[in-house]
Amino acid sequence: PVLRSYQKNSQIMSVDLNEYIKFLEKLSPETLDKISIHVAPNIRFKDPFNDVEGIEEMKMIFSHMFEEIKDISFKVTKSFAGDSSGCIEWTFSGKLRGNPWMFNGTSILVFDHTGLIVEHTDYWDAAREFYEKIPFIGWVLAAVRKRLAVN
Repeated sequence: PVLRSYQKNSQIMSVDLNEYIKFLEKLSPETLDKISIHVAPNIRFKDPFNDVEGIEEMKMIFSHMFEEIKDISFKVTKSFAGDSSGCIEWTFSGKLRGNPWMFNGTSILVFDHTGLIVEHTDYWDAAREFYEKIPFIGWVLAAVRKRLAVN
């Protein structure tokens, strides 16, 4: 288990990052309201398309994801936590407009003094994994990527 320690009322407490991982891996429209167990009310969530503050705004992003993408699967492959931050590596898969869609990413997490997550920042290659799959735009981006590549 990945544990992070914090001090509360002169007592050392532990946060099990695995609980957040389990929550994310089982995330569904039905479990979304339980996000407040893991994140602070003023959470900042950022990914290649969004940058929001607050639980309700984060929930709106996930709700939209469930509306647009079907058969979602989120699997964490690696994780670690330090004193005030952590990192998870993951694989996301689903069906976007009926087509299989899968990509890998990393999330950087920042914890407050109570162990709640105050920042969750997702990093993944939106150009390769999303924009390059759009007709014409994808062809242009793939051509640019190929031109800029060293080999």
